Amino acid sequence: MSTITPTDLPAMAGIVLAGGLSSRMGQDKALLRWQGRSLLAHMCALLQAAGAQTLRVSGSYPVLPGVESVPDLVPRCGPLGGLYSVVKTLPDGPVWVVAVDMPLLDRQLLWRLRDAGDARCVHFRGQPLPMRLNIDRSCRTLLQSMVMDVNGPRSLYRLQRQLGSIELRLPDDGDARLLNCNTPIQWEALPHESADPVAVRTTAH
Repeated sequence: MSTITPTDLPAMAGIVLAGGLSSRMGQDKALLRWQGRSLLAHMCALLQAAGAQTLRVSGSYPVLPGVESVPDLVPRCGPLGGLYSVVKTLPDGPVWVVAVDMPLLDRQLLWRLRDAGDARCVHFRGQPLPMRLNIDRSCRTLLQSMVMDVNGPRSLYRLQRQLGSIELRLPDDGDARLLNCNTPIQWEALPHESADPVAVRTTAH
C-alpha cells in the first residue's frame, strides 16, 4: 500500500474569513478571547498547524506575525466578498477556507478536505465551511462575476454549486466540531477547551 509523504502533499494556503458585522454577537467575533488569545489568532494557528504555508485574513485587523490582513474590496458583500478580496492576493493553487467563528474545528477535518482528491472545491455535506478551494483562472472569474452581480445570490453555497464541489460525509462527531458562535449565548455554551490543541505559532493577542 502506498503512503503519502510530506513531499507528496500540496502546498496549501489558508484563509480565515472574518470582518463580518457580528451584529448578533454585539462585538467583533474575531477578537473574542479563546484559550488565552484572540479567536482570530487561534484560527490562524490552527491553519498553520495543519500545514498552511501562507495565511490571509479577510477584513481590517491588527497584523499577526506571518499573516496578511486583506480589507474587503466590495463592502457589505458577506463571506463571498471577503473570499473574493483575499483570492486576488494569492497565487493559483489549493487553499483552506475557514470561518473565524469555528473554534472547535481541528486539523483532522482540514486534512480530510486536503486529501479528498483532485477537485475544484471540497466541503462537508450541509456545511459551506470549512472548504478546500482550488484557485485558478476560472475560479477567479466566477468569484468576480458573482460579487459584481448585485441582483444575484452572493453565497458560498452558490459558489460551491457552480464549481461542482465534492461533498464529504462528516464523521460522527463532525457536527459538534463545526459549531459556530453567532450570539453571546452560543459562545458561552461552547466547551472552551479544544479537542485538538494546536501549537501557538502566532504570538499576537
